Formats: sequence, C-alpha cells, structure tokens
Amino acid sequence: MRLKNLIMAGSAATLLALLASGAQAQTKLRYAHVGVANAPQTLYADEVAKLVKERTQGRIEIQVFANSQLGGVAEMVDGVKSGAIALGHHDFASLGRILPATAVFNTPFAYRDADHALRATDPRTSAALQEVNKQLVAAGGMRIVGNLFQGTRHLTSKEKVLSPKDMAGKKYRGVPVKLWSTMLTGMGAVATPVEVSELATALATGLVVGQENPLPNIFNLKLYEVQKFVMLTGHMQSVLSVFVNERIWQGVPAADRKIIEDTMAEVSARTLAWDKETFAKYRRDLEAKGMTFVEAKDGLDIAAFQKAVLAQVDKDFPDWKPLIAQIQAVK
Repeated sequence: MRLKNLIMAGSAATLLALLASGAQAQTKLRYAHVGVANAPQTLYADEVAKLVKERTQGRIEIQVFANSQLGGVAEMVDGVKSGAIALGHHDFASLGRILPATAVFNTPFAYRDADHALRATDPRTSAALQEVNKQLVAAGGMRIVGNLFQGTRHLTSKEKVLSPKDMAGKKYRGVPVKLWSTMLTGMGAVATPVEVSELATALATGLVVGQENPLPNIFNLKLYEVQKFVMLTGHMQSVLSVFVNERIWQGVPAADRKIIEDTMAEVSARTLAWDKETFAKYRRDLEAKGMTFVEAKDGLDIAAFQKAVLAQVDKDFPDWKPLIAQIQAVK
C-alpha cells in the first residue's frame, strides 16, 4: 500500500513538474521588414531569429516576415507602434513619422565610413541615440534595440549623372519618408516616393528615371533590367534601425532581452563584414548585367552633391545641428 502511495505521489509530482514547465509558454515575436531574398538585411533577420531561438532554448521564437509580407514601411511602423507586430527594421528615418529627430541618423554624408556609421548608431553606446530613444518611447511606445549595416547607397539612372545639375527637374525615387525627399531635392531631382516593392515597375514605366540604393539591393531587385548607370556617390551609409514595441519588449524577461540585444550586436558586426566582402562581387555582377559604373575619375562631382545635400538638410531640419555634431564626434 505504501509503495502504491509513493508511486501515486511520484506521478503527481511528475505531472506538476510538467504543468509548471508548460506554464512557461514559448514567446513568439513577429518581426517584419521589406528586404528581399539574399539582401543583407534579410540575412541579418534570419540569423538573429535562428540564434535567439537556440540561445534561449526555445523560450523566444522570432517569426520573420520579409519582403513586405506585413505591409510597406508605413504599415510596418504602425504595426510595431500598435503591437500588432513586435519587431521591425528599416531606415531610422522611417520612424520620423513618430519622432522626427529619429531621422537624423540617416543624414546623408554624416558618417566618415561604414564602421563609424555602426558605432554612432549603436543603441548601447551612442549618447545621441539613447536620448532619442527616450523620446521615442514616450512619443510612440517603441524603442530602437539594434542596428545593422545594409551598405553604402549610390545613385542609379537611365542616363549618366555627374552633378546635381544633371538631375534637375527629373523624377527620382526616394524612400517614402521626408529625409529622402530632402536629399533628392538637394541633389536637384524631383523626389518621388515609391515603395520598394513597386520600384522596378516605377522605373520600367518611366514614373521615375532613377533611384538610390546599396549595390546588393540594386542587384537583388534586378534593377539592372531597367537602369543603365551606377553613380558611386556614396551619399549615405545605410544603417538600419531595429525597433520593438515597448510593451511587448518589457514583457520579455530581462535575461532574454539581453540575449536578444547581444545577438543583434553580434550579427550587426557581421553585416559590416558581409558588405566589405561582397561589394566587389556585386559590382562585377552588375557590370556583367550591362551596368556602367561612374566614379570621381569619370567626372562624378561628389563634393557638389555633398554641398548641395547638406545645405538642403540644414534648411529643412535646422534643429538637427547639435545631434549631427554629436554623431560626427563619435570616434
């Protein structure tokens, strides 16, 4: 009889243990972005999701929705703000609709190089970003928890461009946020917002004659089919922000939040390495597809672009000067 009672007690203990473990339900976080297959930002999100699941032993599962599956940029930002989407990534400027100052981290010609861009936008160490983050939490209930390097952005067009005067009065596609309109206006163009999912069609139909993107995007979006020239203006070090709904974020245990942040920082460093390794490859691939590269040695007046764009930024965003100075002071 005693043996039977022990067995029953043991069974009850086992059942309670199973129920207790089941009570720690797996947390699933929906992560949206607009990147296409094989783009650095897509590789980043997939790698972060894989490593976080491993390192949290399945407690946290990040479900990645790439290629605008959950909507364009505006829908993604609104989704994260509302909590319908837990995480997303895009240009810092896409959060400008929530807090205008966030866009400062995409200011053209603000960074010395790609390494500087990543350091100056690291939410763990950037004083400027930490201050903006406090305001972003208050204004939109969301915060930036990571960054990644997408590549240096360059111009493409159906015709050769050497200076802003060659773009005067012509429609160029920009990311549908204000800073891009400012940049393209400074370049002399008529800024025309187009979602990335509609970009190839807009170029093919003549809605716009040119656009700007890092080389991996130019190749993976097959823009070589509708564009002839790549101007190596290097006007923007394309660092993307990873942002999260604050309520959902605070609902994740602190230890698991740290695992997510550390994993994002680790994979972020890899994106910089990926870019350095693949630039030459993408240039060869694009040249093989018939695109012609235009550089300073060919008469490309990068200084003229820099002067005109920064003048337009100062005009449209005069309050950014202290933040830009902070960004440029990062060693």
